[in-house]
Amino acid sequence: MFERYFKLSESGTSVKTELLAGLTTFLSMAYILFVNPSVLGATGMDKNAVFVATGLIGAIATIFMGVVAKYPFAIAPGLGINAFFAYSVVIGMGVKWQTALAGVFVAGVIFWILTVFKIREIIINAIPADLKAAIAGGIGLFIAMIGLVDGGIISANKSTIIGWGDWSDPKVLLTIVGVLITFALYARKVPGAIFIGMVATSIIGLFTGLIPMPSSLVSSVPSLSPTFGQAVFGLKDVFTWEMVPVILTFLLVAFFDTAGSLIGIARSGGFLVNNELPRAGKALMADAIGMLGGSLLGTSPTTAFVESSTGIAVGGRTGLTSVFTGLFLLLSLFFSPLLVVVTSNVTAAALIIVGVLMASNFKAINWDDFPIAAASFLTIIGMPLSYSISDGIALGFIVYPLLMIVTGRAKKVHPIMYGLGLLFILFVIILQTNG
Repeated sequence: MFERYFKLSESGTSVKTELLAGLTTFLSMAYILFVNPSVLGATGMDKNAVFVATGLIGAIATIFMGVVAKYPFAIAPGLGINAFFAYSVVIGMGVKWQTALAGVFVAGVIFWILTVFKIREIIINAIPADLKAAIAGGIGLFIAMIGLVDGGIISANKSTIIGWGDWSDPKVLLTIVGVLITFALYARKVPGAIFIGMVATSIIGLFTGLIPMPSSLVSSVPSLSPTFGQAVFGLKDVFTWEMVPVILTFLLVAFFDTAGSLIGIARSGGFLVNNELPRAGKALMADAIGMLGGSLLGTSPTTAFVESSTGIAVGGRTGLTSVFTGLFLLLSLFFSPLLVVVTSNVTAAALIIVGVLMASNFKAINWDDFPIAAASFLTIIGMPLSYSISDGIALGFIVYPLLMIVTGRAKKVHPIMYGLGLLFILFVIILQTNG
């Protein structure tokens, strides 16, 4: 049945490989199950309910991605936008979290409309191939930096802004050992090298006491009632001038975080055909469902997870990978105690090595054409430095049409790119005003 529906042999994969890929993606993104409740909990939202909402909407959207779009891409509430939700909107602006959820819901409805009418698909296909390569490579740097920071290998430094972390910390040494093991396995072309590296790192951490033993194997699923449907109750307060920039920011960040992630993952995985993503509309619909459904369950906007690249790197080629990832997300709601084993020190190696692989996209950029080179460079460097995919895209998309105009090539720029440039200028102004 799997072979017939997902065409596994045709894609050069198998049920076993897709299962391993789905598990690898899940383990690489499992941190969001704990990070998201921690961030949104600062607003007064019930952390247990947010935990369930995060896992549930991630499972629903990811399984939809696998069954309908048939791609190995995972969807779940994203980092960055959840911090904007909690610290800028709720805490900074004094907006009730129920009203903020209503803002996500309204943005989700607009998101869904744009997807149904294929406007998102048209916009993504209008992006030049060089900038798509820059987005993919920039995401590689971004997720590698996430791995390096979360693993403690690098950290903030007052003198140099960024520098080495405390390498005398045993947990940082565990990260380094995990990276070396995973690199060695991958260099030897060992099947499932990334996943094996994560398992080996976990075992070392358990034996050395650096990773805590789980207190139990199974736990009951917490109640979703504290957050479920609160977005609907918050609608009465959402239609104000104060909430307009909030809704616009939710919409833009979710739009381009997902677009950037999909482009990066798809390009690195070889899924683009003639610079376009087949079945893009179905893939984007999975994210629209995630954003709309997530607001009703009680969580911030969803996005395509760049950690999907870890599953693709171990051989995931079809939607069956996403189905397995979604099932693991559902199971995690019952086996949450086991997830304490998969710490950031364990997943760091997977993120760093995928960053190495995605950096190969840099060779597809025409570095001899300055307007393209400058826009690509700002896109690439902007992502890790701003810690945001959409912020990096904003820099490149503002500069690209401007430089094409001053070099007399205005007609070679797709009209949509001019519109995006102006939109991102507004986006940056809003972020700076509310940041």
